[in-house]
Formats: sequence, structure tokens, C-alpha cells
Amino acid sequence: MNPNTRQVPYGVADFELIRRDNLYYVDKTMYLPMLEAEARNIFFTRPRRFGKSLLINMLHAYYDCNKKDKFEQLFGDLWIGKHPTSLQGKYLVLYLDFSQVGGSIDQVEEKFNAYCGTQLNGFVRDYERLYPEGFVQKIDGLADASAKLNEIANESKRRELPLYLIIDEYDNFTNTILNEQGEAVYHAITHADGFYRDTFKRFKGNFERIFMTGVSPVTLDDVTSGFNIGWNITMKSEFNDILGFTTDDVRTMFNYYKEQGELPADLDVEEVINDMKPWYDGYCFSEKSLKSKNRVFNCDMVLYYLRNYMSYGCAPKQMIDPNTKTDYSKMNKLLRFDKLDGNRKGIIKSIAETEQVITSLEESFPARALTNPDTFTSLLFYYGMLTIKGTHGMQLVLGIPNNNVRKQYYGYLLEEYQQMSRVSLNDLIDKFTNMAFDGDWRTALSSMAQAYANISSVRDGIEAERNLQGFFMAYFSLNDYYYTAPELELNHGYCDFFLLPDLTHYPTQHSYIIELKMLHKGDSEELAQKQWDEAVSQINRYAAAPRVEALRQGTELHKIIMQFEGFQLKRMEEIVNK
Repeated sequence: MNPNTRQVPYGVADFELIRRDNLYYVDKTMYLPMLEAEARNIFFTRPRRFGKSLLINMLHAYYDCNKKDKFEQLFGDLWIGKHPTSLQGKYLVLYLDFSQVGGSIDQVEEKFNAYCGTQLNGFVRDYERLYPEGFVQKIDGLADASAKLNEIANESKRRELPLYLIIDEYDNFTNTILNEQGEAVYHAITHADGFYRDTFKRFKGNFERIFMTGVSPVTLDDVTSGFNIGWNITMKSEFNDILGFTTDDVRTMFNYYKEQGELPADLDVEEVINDMKPWYDGYCFSEKSLKSKNRVFNCDMVLYYLRNYMSYGCAPKQMIDPNTKTDYSKMNKLLRFDKLDGNRKGIIKSIAETEQVITSLEESFPARALTNPDTFTSLLFYYGMLTIKGTHGMQLVLGIPNNNVRKQYYGYLLEEYQQMSRVSLNDLIDKFTNMAFDGDWRTALSSMAQAYANISSVRDGIEAERNLQGFFMAYFSLNDYYYTAPELELNHGYCDFFLLPDLTHYPTQHSYIIELKMLHKGDSEELAQKQWDEAVSQINRYAAAPRVEALRQGTELHKIIMQFEGFQLKRMEEIVNK
């Protein structure tokens, strides 16, 4: 790499390091005046991997009076460098990252107190020159974090020193407690005289400005009766793009690295964007932002893709960053997928099958509401598992944002199916390979049909056609050779599945339109034949759609009909035009 080329800031949340060491930075400083125009105490949530920590690190660098002399170095060529506000370099900034608080449940209060105490000790050292002689030693000598905070706040007021509090992941360890220990323990720390609630009470009135960020609004609801001055900007349209990357951001970034010679000279940046969009784009966090049709990319995923292209000259075969598996594991625990009741399981399945849910979005809710199915859809939104797709009267249409998230839903369904009747996934993937490169579709689809029969035989009521489609979609999600498009509109109809070849990553030779049909047990042969004839007419009409030629991209197209009677495969054939 050219030493003058900016490094890719993958996994880096230190704003000063990014600016000092010449890493690439997507400018978000134009939002600073807008944040200042809001209330002085702000709550803001976004899903993981969207750049929250980098944002508040930038806020810290901008408002910290200790960094006032570094303004030109850190911000000179950014938007705010040319439009500084009167608050730049004005504050003494206390930074707290509650993801650093760990330990067993009987140690949480002790660990929380120790962490806050350490940060407060560091705070007075950072600003020692502004406090009276011996103040650092005085604060060090206090054992309790609350006592330290009170002393710092009182002395700051006497000296007219404005304080700014920044909290990252304010909900981290409380959500972990909620998941691992249950509501009773969580309630004890966030209600009445609980230490966490008490801490937030002490924040009120001691800081001129407060900015808090996290993922879930659960803790927000439970502590705000003790801290009732916060302003939630999560769903304000002005801040829809404050985190993540816009399409213009992505285009500018890839063109920069292309110009620097770090990407192939013949790279079509627009094609790269179109390759990433189905996987990383699609997030909308405000109803008012629907009109602009501007959606937000998950920034970490874009950087993962960029690094791969710079290293190997091609897109990653695995479009989902393996490093996010831990994040999704944590999210699954917090959503308590392993403890879902029937109603919430039904919501997950319905979303996986229909790609959306019509609901009202709760801006905050208490822990006790987590088991409420209406609240559950809101929780999926805050964790990035759903995004705003449209409106339906007074309600919102929340949908799956992209293939990355879609795979998480199908992974959940797949896990449930595998618990009922285990299928060798490696063997099935081998069959998918033969399906993609050799045109051997019968072996793979027969295996899936048999697996469906095995699962259905131990579970009542699975015969509905929608459940059949959900089952096939879950197992098709393992097939990286294709973009699996359910209910794709073709010639004024909707085919059950179109397996679109992913030629960017694999030289796939075959593509498929698959139509599923279901008979009830005991239906007559006459009815079965009539249904089959209608299916043949349907699939031929789908295949004749003008857009199919572009969708199959030169691969050999197969039209497959699978007809089930109950949960048993009755007939499966490829329809060949004579």
C-alpha cells in the first residue's frame, strides 16, 4: 500500500487515532450543530456495528477543552473545521463505557462502582490544572464513586467549569443481567433504590450536557423516571444517516481507493455497490426518511468487503463478516430466542416467511414488556433485525433490511428444524454444489422433501403451504451459489422461488424457478392433475417474463414443480418446453 494512502479503519473506534495515523474517515461532523440544537441531554440508539463508539469518540475530541489546541489537526479538513460552533473545546468531558463493567451478579454493584471510580480518578487527573492543588489526591482518597462525583460536581460549579458526560453502551451490562439473571434482579438495580437508578439520578443536574448511546431502549425506560430529562433522537429524520454509510459515502470511498491504485483500475464501482446493496444496505430509522428513499449501509460490513477487495482483487465469497457471529450470538441471547413463547416464535416465523410485519413501534419500554409480542417487534427493530419499510395507516411496515439479516432469521428457523430432525448440512451443501454446477437438482430437492416429511411427521399442523415455503427457504439459505428470491413477481404473478445465480462469487451454470404445490390428504387424482396443469401453466408464464433473461444471466434455466400431498412429496418434475 502507498504510505500516503489512508488505511481502512476496520474495527477502529478511536477518532484521534484515525486522524493522527491517516485512516479513512467518513465525515459526520456536519451533525454537530444539529445535536447542539437539540435538548442538552440526549439518548440515541442504533444496532451494533453502525459506528456509535466512533461517533461519541469524535464528540469527545471536539468538545474536550484539553483538545482545543488540536482542533486544526483533528478537524481542519472536515466539515466542522470550516464551520466550528461556539461550544468547541468548551467542556471537561467524562467518558463512561458501560460495556467495561463485568463480573458475576453478586459483584455487579462493586464492579460498577469500581469502574466509575477509576474513570472519575482519571478525569480529575486529565483536568488537574483546572482544580485546586491537592484535589486529585482528595478524589483518589474517596472510596465511593458517588462521593467522587458529588465532590467533582460541586468543585466544578464553584469554579464555573462546564461538564459534559458521554456514556457508551449505557444498556450493555443491564441487558446482560436481564438475560442471564431475569427480571427480578434487573428490577432491583434499575428501580427504587437500585444503584444503577441512583447513579442516573446523580447525573441529573451535575452536567451541562449529556449524550448516551446504546442498542436497546429497555434500560432507558426503566431508569428515566429517576432521570427524566433525556431527549430521545433515535427516530428523528434529521439523524437517520448520522451513523452507517450512505450510498454516496460508499461510492466516494471506493473511488478513493481505486484512484489510489488499491483497487483494480477496471473496477466498476457502481457494480460493486449493487453487489453490496442486497447484503448491507436497506436500513431506515425514521418514518419521515421514507420519502427520501435514502437507506443506510452497515458500515462495518462495507469495510469488511472493501478490505477483501483490496487484498484479493475480488468480492468476498462469504458476504457476511465472520467477526459478526459473536455479535449475533449476543443479540440472540438478549432477544432470548431460546426462551421464546409460542406468540413470539410465531412472529419470527411470520417475518421469515413474509419478510415484514405491520405494527406500532415503541420508542421505549420496561423490561416487563419484553414478553409482549407487540413489544417484541420493536425490540427486533432496535437490534437491526427489522427496519422501517413503509406505512399502513397509523402503523408502520417493518421489514427485513437485507440478506445479511435475512440469513439470521432463516438460521433461527433452521436451528429449530434441525432440533426436530437432524439433516446433514454438509451433505446438503454438497448436493447444492451439484445442483449449481452440474444441473443435478433432483438429488438436492428430494433430500429437502424427505427432511420436510421427517419433521412434519413429528409435528402437527405443519401442512400449511406457507410453512412448506418457510421450510424450503430456511434450507435454501445455506446455498451461497444463489440469491434465493421468494415470491418474486414475474408476469403479474409470484413464483415461489427463483434461485438467482450469484456469478460475482461463483461461476454457477444453472438457475431455477421452483413452484411448490400442496394437496390435502385424500384429495382426488382429478384434483391433483388439475392443480399440476395449473402449475405448469404458471411456471411457463413466469419463465416467459421479459426480465427472466437478465435474471438468469446466461445460465441454463430449470423449471421445477414439486407437488406435496400432506407432508409427503407426491410428484416432482422439470417442465421442458417441447
